[in-house]
Amino acid sequence: MRQDMYFSADVEADGPIPGPYSMVSVGLAVAGTRGDTFSRADPTAATFYRELRPISDDFVPEAMAVSGLDRDALVRDGADPAAAMRELSDWVRQTAGDARPVFVAYPASFDWMFVYWYLIRFTGASVFGHSGCLDVKTAYAIKAEVPFGGAVKGKMPKHLLSRRPHTHNALDDAVEQADLFANVMEWKP
Repeated sequence: MRQDMYFSADVEADGPIPGPYSMVSVGLAVAGTRGDTFSRADPTAATFYRELRPISDDFVPEAMAVSGLDRDALVRDGADPAAAMRELSDWVRQTAGDARPVFVAYPASFDWMFVYWYLIRFTGASVFGHSGCLDVKTAYAIKAEVPFGGAVKGKMPKHLLSRRPHTHNALDDAVEQADLFANVMEWKP
């Protein structure tokens, strides 16, 4: 059985769902690998980041404000979504080598929804397959033996949290989240 390589991913978007709204940035950082055991990676060593041109005129101003990105600048200078998704796929394949790429996020549902939709829409396939997604929130809930609603960062043991700031820059947050994921994977409650 081949080992897994975990790609911590974060997305900033200008609305709640892909299609009518746009993914405006995406960041990925390698969090680690797992064969027989988990091996943590330096999440700053292998990263990917793109700011994307919006795919529609629709956006929610409050959602756009979270990222701090300038929508007009993205319309003018953002990466073509098709080119960015090809680059993301190529980078994941090259970085993973013989390992199986696994998408990791906290919570995964929002980020996976956008990345998977964009990959299918703009490349025709997902480098992570149709289900290669691991939710850090769920992993924590299972290990901590708490209800899903109790799996929030504010209630987690402090030693599991990253010391890096949460900036709402997709790459910064992917790196921060990689720390959380690795800490949860190594945690023996």
